[in-house]
Order: sequence, then structure tokens, then C-alpha cells
Amino acid sequence: MTRLRIEHRTGYDYLRRVSLSYNEARMTPLTDPHQVVLESTLKVNPSSAAISSYRDYWGTRVTSFDVHVPHEHLELTAITTVEVSRTERVPGEDDILNWQDLASDSLTSEFSDWLSQTALSEPGEEVRALVADLAQERNPHEAARAVFSWLRTEMDYVQGATGVQTNAQDAWTERKGVCQDLAHVAIGALRSLGIPARYISGYLHPRRSAGIGETVAGQSHAWVEWYDGEWRGWDPTNSGPVSDFHVSVARGRDYRDVSPLKGILSGGGGSTLNVTVAITRVA
Repeated sequence: MTRLRIEHRTGYDYLRRVSLSYNEARMTPLTDPHQVVLESTLKVNPSSAAISSYRDYWGTRVTSFDVHVPHEHLELTAITTVEVSRTERVPGEDDILNWQDLASDSLTSEFSDWLSQTALSEPGEEVRALVADLAQERNPHEAARAVFSWLRTEMDYVQGATGVQTNAQDAWTERKGVCQDLAHVAIGALRSLGIPARYISGYLHPRRSAGIGETVAGQSHAWVEWYDGEWRGWDPTNSGPVSDFHVSVARGRDYRDVSPLKGILSGGGGSTLNVTVAITRVA
């Protein structure tokens, strides 16, 4: 069990004054079987913003806010304390579905959201053919692990090589990208095999050696969950299973379902984005 305090600040400095804006923030971690949110606040500046919250279709907590006064800056500060307890359970043979089970009408209907490709996850014919070869004579669990091992040798983590609109096929062509791109390629590859897969956004504590009470610069991060009898997590960027140092915030089909902050505004004339994430291990 690991208890983490996360302070996430996101701010925009506008080139010209904004007269009004309508926004959605996904910055509050989930409570699920692997983690529990103990306390959480999200503050918006300008403080005159009208704020409400709801759960979206995927179960993510969304903070919706409108700013109706002229402003040159917008800042959100989310502070959360969350307790994470994950165990990587080695599945037995009876725990893993076979390919026939995955292809059954009942399962494809239940997991249809996680089986269909999106504009960001479609990996292209080359990846489809390569992973189809990997899956031969392997069960779905073994095939998924083979895909992750293959991806580790084929793509490099390179900041600045891609953008938020880059899709899996373009990232694969470049053979490089950031956590978002690696997750999209992995998800597209798994879905092409008929394995349900979903995109997870959240936070990563980058240094396990940090002591209790030590604050470190954290990271907004992305990884993958796939289903082969139960949902399992994998971090393609760090080539390993999801740990107690991963905190899930949102699940979706791809990045567009989970972006931390999005909205529409009137005015502005362009902006500069400033993001900081500070994580403190408190237990």
C-alpha cells in the first residue's frame, strides 16, 4: 500500500483578454478496487467561476466550470490524497479466456467500447500483420505480453517528436513518441487481435527511492489496461506492470476521452500553458 499526495496545477496565460470560457477538467483520481481517494479538492481561478461536477460515460469525475468575467489567466489547482494498493497477480490457466471466449457475442457486446478502433488507436496494416504473427500459438494473455515486449524493442520514448493529435499509425511510422503514443499503439495492436483495451490517464511517482514526506516532480502519464478474463494494467513507456506509484484519473477509448482540461472560449488570441505536478509519498 502506498499513500500519495498529488498537487496538480494547470494554468493558461492568454495573449489577450478572454471574455468568457466553458471548460471541463479531469484531474480528480478514481476510486476503484486498486485505489481509494481519501480527500480531494479542485480550485479554479478566477474564483467567480460557476462550478459543477458529474461522472462521464466512462466513470471519470469531471469538474465543469464556466467563467463569465473577463480574464487574462486561468489556473486550476487539484490536490488529492490517494491510497494505492496494486498486486500483480500471476493468472492461472483457468483465469484466462481463450480466443473463442473473447470472440463470443456476449463478450464483444459487453466490451464493444474497448474493441473498436478510434482515429487515434488505429495502428495500420503493418502493425496488424506483425502482431497477428505474434499471437499465433499464444493465448490472449501471452499474446498481450508479447505485444508489450515487441513494442519495447520497436519504439523509443522521445519527447517533442509528436503532438496531442498524433495517431498510432503516424507514431508507429516514426517509431518514437511519448507515453500517449506508446499507449495508442499498444491499444490499437491489442484491439486488432480482438483483445479489449482501454487508455488510462493519471499520475506517476517517478522515484520509488523517495522517502516519506519528500516531494518530487511528478508526471502526468498514460498507460494501458487490457482484458483477458480480468482487467490488467501495463505501462508501455516503462515496460512493466502498473504499480502502487501509478494513480489512475480517467479511462477512455483514447486520449480524447480523458484530456485533463478542455474547453471553448471567446477571445484570448493564443495562450501559454503551464503545468506542474508535485507528488509526496505520505505513507
